[in-house]
Amino acid sequence: QVQLVESGGGLVQPGGSLRLSCAASGSIFSIDAMGWYRQAPGKQRELVAMFTSGGRINYADSVKGRFTISRDNAKNTVYLQMSSLKPEDTAVFYCNAAIRRNYYRPADDYWGQGTQVTVSS
Repeated sequence: QVQLVESGGGLVQPGGSLRLSCAASGSIFSIDAMGWYRQAPGKQRELVAMFTSGGRINYADSVKGRFTISRDNAKNTVYLQMSSLKPEDTAVFYCNAAIRRNYYRPADDYWGQGTQVTVSS
């Protein structure tokens, strides 16, 4: 089994910063891709930032220049540093990863339980 556990959400004022963490644990052979999505009330889940299987980083246009994704491969952990937060960033943030559990098995898609980020004064 594989688990993704997020932490770091909370309430922050506009213009503030937060750092999210997501740690993958369990039977992991390799992590092909890992990153963050978010879902605001009444909206579809959208990509925020992602390390792709091709080794690139993708950001949503709405967060470029404000959010930074990073990772610690030794800890199977990805981070999302969010700065200059806006009320429209309010959402549940979900960690997502494509993880291979052994050499012969293709990657499966995993999701964390989500962490709430609220930007409000």
